[in-house]
Parts: sequence; C-alpha cells; structure tokens
Amino acid sequence: MGRDEQIEEREVLDSIFADEITDISDTSYRIAIPLEVVQHDDETEAPPTLLLTVAYPETYPDLPPDLTLSAPPDAPRHTHLDIQNDKARLLSALQPVLEESLGMAMVFTLVSTLKDSAELLISERQAAAQGLKDIEAAKAEEEENRKFHGTAVTRETFLAWRDRFRKEMAEAEEKKREDKEAEDKKRRVKAEERLTGKQLFERGLVGKVEEDEDGDGGSELVQPVQDLKVEDRE
Repeated sequence: MGRDEQIEEREVLDSIFADEITDISDTSYRIAIPLEVVQHDDETEAPPTLLLTVAYPETYPDLPPDLTLSAPPDAPRHTHLDIQNDKARLLSALQPVLEESLGMAMVFTLVSTLKDSAELLISERQAAAQGLKDIEAAKAEEEENRKFHGTAVTRETFLAWRDRFRKEMAEAEEKKREDKEAEDKKRRVKAEERLTGKQLFERGLVGKVEEDEDGDGGSELVQPVQDLKVEDRE
C-alpha cells in the first residue's frame, strides 16, 4: 500500500476529471469542482466553482489525504456561498468519508461529497432568502388589501361615527342658517338705502327708523307725520 495505489487512483481521476484536474507535484493536485445551482427568476450570477487541493501523505490511503479548499483567483463572491467563511463547514462534512474510507481510494468520493454539501448549503440559503421574500410580499399584500378593506366596523366605532356625523351636520345647518340671515340682512339694508324719502314715508319706515333711534320717546312724532297728505307732483 502506498505509492502504487496513489498512482493508480491518479490515473482514474484523470479519466473522470480530465478538464478539471491540475498537477501541482507528484503527490499533489488540484481539482476544480463546478457547482450546479438552481437559478431563481431574479438571480443572474454564475454558479460558483470550488478548488479542492489534494496532497497524499507517504502512506496514503492508510492515512487520509491533506485537503485544502479555496476559490478560483478573482472569482466573484456568490450571494449564497462564501468559500472563505464556509470552508470549515464544508471540510467538516468530509470527515465521515475520511474515517470510513481509510485503506481505500477515496478522492472521488470526497469530491462528490463536497459538491453535494456545497450545493445543499446554497439551496438551503436560497430557500431561506425566498422565504423572507415571501414574508415581505405577504406583508405588502396585506397592507395593500387593508387600504381597500378599511377598518372593521364595530358597534362602538359606528356609534362614534354617527355622533360625529350628526354633530357635523348640525354645525353645517347652523352655519348655513347664520349665513342666510346675514345675507338677508345685507339685502334689506341695501334695499332701504335705495328708497326715496317718499317711499320710506309710504312704507311707514320713517316711523320705524325714529323708533329704532329714539326708543319709545319718538312714537309721539310718528302719528302726525303719518296723517300728512303728500301730493305727488310727478
């Protein structure tokens, strides 16, 4: 066990990951792992790619390989996967495979497990983000519906509205009456101002004016004036 198994596994990996594997040395290499991510309608970013560096110890596969996880140089950060922050979590998912596969070639299984774990992590975060969007959309819809439905009417709110309505109507009627009385008064004053002395006399307004000005004391002058006969020379 040792170097022969390492060479044999490397040849198998070459046939599987022909375009994704890159040699670093005789005992180490790097495998690019493109992830398959379900894109939602509002997501346009490209799926991320993981770089898994594998280094064989001398007695591999009796000892597990050394693994390093990284992102491609200058790769944009994915919304739902930060390889730098998620590295420890993803590598820890490989621990059961490392323990169960001692004595056997295990790199292919490690790559498959790593790919599945990363895709599951992204899927969970997408679902969580979509859940938040759904909650916000439901709140917005509820708020929009509330505009149309208004406030629920209870007996108390109806009675309060009725009292306000009656008060407002009474105040409106009172103002309307006061405005009408003021307008009628203005019209009477203007009409009286346009009357001639003769018209005032004939309508008995002369005596009324004197009464308004002098009170009861002027009533003695009204009757003699009313008894006068006025000739119309027109």
